[in-house]
Amino acid sequence: MIRIENISKSNSHRILYIEASAALNRGEKIGLVGPNGAGKTTLFRMITSQEAPDEGQVAVEKNVTIGYFNQDVGEMSGVSAVTEVMNGAGPVSSVAAELRELEAAMVDPDRMDEMDQIIERYGEVQARYEELDGYGLESRAREVLAGLSFSQEMMDGDVGKLSGGWKMRVALARILLMRPDVMLLDEPSNHLDLESLIWLEQFLKNYDGALLMTSHDREFMNRIVNKIIEIDAGSLNSYAGDYGFYEQQRAQNEKQQQAQFERQQAMLAKEIKFIERFKARASHAAQVQSRVKKLDKIERVEPPRRRQSVAFEFQPAPRSGEDVASLKGVHKAYGSRAIYHGLDFMIRRKERWCIMGVNGAGKSTLLKLIAGSAEPDQGTVAIGASVKMGYFAQHAMDLLDGEQTVFEWLESEFPRAGQGTLRTLAGCFGFSGDDVEKKCRVLSGGEKARLVMAAMLFDPPNFLVLDEPTNHLDLDTKEMLIKALSEYEGTMLFVSHDRHFLSELSNRVLEISADGVHRYDGGYREYVERTGYEAPGLAA
Repeated sequence: MIRIENISKSNSHRILYIEASAALNRGEKIGLVGPNGAGKTTLFRMITSQEAPDEGQVAVEKNVTIGYFNQDVGEMSGVSAVTEVMNGAGPVSSVAAELRELEAAMVDPDRMDEMDQIIERYGEVQARYEELDGYGLESRAREVLAGLSFSQEMMDGDVGKLSGGWKMRVALARILLMRPDVMLLDEPSNHLDLESLIWLEQFLKNYDGALLMTSHDREFMNRIVNKIIEIDAGSLNSYAGDYGFYEQQRAQNEKQQQAQFERQQAMLAKEIKFIERFKARASHAAQVQSRVKKLDKIERVEPPRRRQSVAFEFQPAPRSGEDVASLKGVHKAYGSRAIYHGLDFMIRRKERWCIMGVNGAGKSTLLKLIAGSAEPDQGTVAIGASVKMGYFAQHAMDLLDGEQTVFEWLESEFPRAGQGTLRTLAGCFGFSGDDVEKKCRVLSGGEKARLVMAAMLFDPPNFLVLDEPTNHLDLDTKEMLIKALSEYEGTMLFVSHDRHFLSELSNRVLEISADGVHRYDGGYREYVERTGYEAPGLAA
């Protein structure tokens, strides 16, 4: 359906692709992977003709429809969310628009003399609309929005009043409703809660078109894709299988290449040693010349390219008391909506609680109550002796000084730390090279979140309270964070929609549901095994 043929592409002074080739065939569901800045979004833009390759071509079969979702959703306002979704549903939306125009023309007294033609055209357009299942469009649009956690009130409200994250979901819903022949999805799992993520996973599994997507959620990708295309040093390498298989295969390929390289180096060293030893002897001249010619003809094996991965190690946190946080008889409501009725909850040292609950259940509210950024209406919240808390939430980015560079801000936070130490810290969280000279005001939301987290973990508290800490982290940075937190000696309380993060780091689960609060010993894996749910109310 789509063929990428020997493309080369440069962006500013950076070479992204060098004679790279790949293909997207019918029914394939492909994960596109590569480090930040490798050219994933550029590839999407070339497929949709928004950019052209410098050399080579991207060929799309005739009459193939493409739906492209990216993080730039554009302006949305003045219509309801459900109308916005329907308006972007491809051919059916333009047919619907013509149908509305013809309906208006049929009651326009100034166009009575055209009525025969209008009625004839209306019949043709109506037939086409039925063929495209236009009359079922609104119910399907509502079904998709409901799957992405929209309430009926949000569906019918002005789309312009929604936050950026919810507008992203509207843009995603447009593509899903369109059901094109090919879907290009650039980070569709960003901004989604766990319930929406699981719904989207099922939708994409059942989608019968071709799919090319990027995602920083390995579990999400593993369950959907049957092929991986990796961008590596300007090439496009294809692997049959899911992300887990790709990781194993890549590691195996690198191991084999390293072994080949070492064998060849040993052989070359032996030949060079012979040549150096006997080159001055006339009796060995023929043998020396033969071996020199042999060396000249040998195709050199390159060592495997080493991917840059920086490990992050916690400095030891001070020990807290055994009782880290205690909530007794806590009531909390927002207006007429009650969140908690007499909640009792105790967190003890070294426990790692993940909070589960449907959208709006009060997960972030619980974190705010414990962090002290919200007060209970009744009851008490007490923090234990010698507890040093670190609270990460999206609003923490407001603490950044927009006029400082990334490096200047880190220096102001840690004046006693050496430059090398701070550069390593920045590199761990995705700020390498000139990135540390960016002004904080020009950073994306994800970059700001990474910077705040880097500062919090550099001087580690003994109690981490984390609200969606993995949003915007790429796969490598996320793995680094999981590895670092798995070795962390303190106590954790967190909300996350990333099932890999939940599985690796939790040892307790607090589920907030309509029928009360439930506690589970054991982590997220045990929770899924015991309840049969990956999220409250959603079967595994």
